[in-house]
Amino acid sequence: MLKKVVQELLDEGFKERKDLFLIDLSISSGNDIKVIIDGDKGVLVEDCIFISRAIEHNLDREEHDFSLEVTSAGATSPLTIARQFKKNLGRTLEVNTVDQGKIIADLVKVQDDSIILKWKAREPKPVGKGKITVEKQKELAFNDIAEAKVKIKF
Repeated sequence: MLKKVVQELLDEGFKERKDLFLIDLSISSGNDIKVIIDGDKGVLVEDCIFISRAIEHNLDREEHDFSLEVTSAGATSPLTIARQFKKNLGRTLEVNTVDQGKIIADLVKVQDDSIILKWKAREPKPVGKGKITVEKQKELAFNDIAEAKVKIKF
């Protein structure tokens, strides 16, 4: 019951702020509400406050005893939905696939059910000794991605 009410309040808040979107909503047995959001242009403290108020100001404390935490998806949080991948187009990702291991590559395209990655690799020359640098490209379905994170460069 509480989760449905909170979800409806979140939906209303996201209608007003179309640049923000939900990553996760969880409610413990003790009514500890945890909301994780992200935004197309990142998330500011003010954005978390806005979503927090959208929930808190519309829930009756007489009816529900609750605690509320609204946070943003951190820089090292895994990408979980297509909208997060779109937000990170052009960035380097570290992708653990379900069956092909780890790929570190640039995200060049996001489609409805897959992403396209590009990277450079050193491979033996087809003829003769030595290695050459070749450009690789791979399309990965979202179902084939175990975990994907933005590779932070310093």
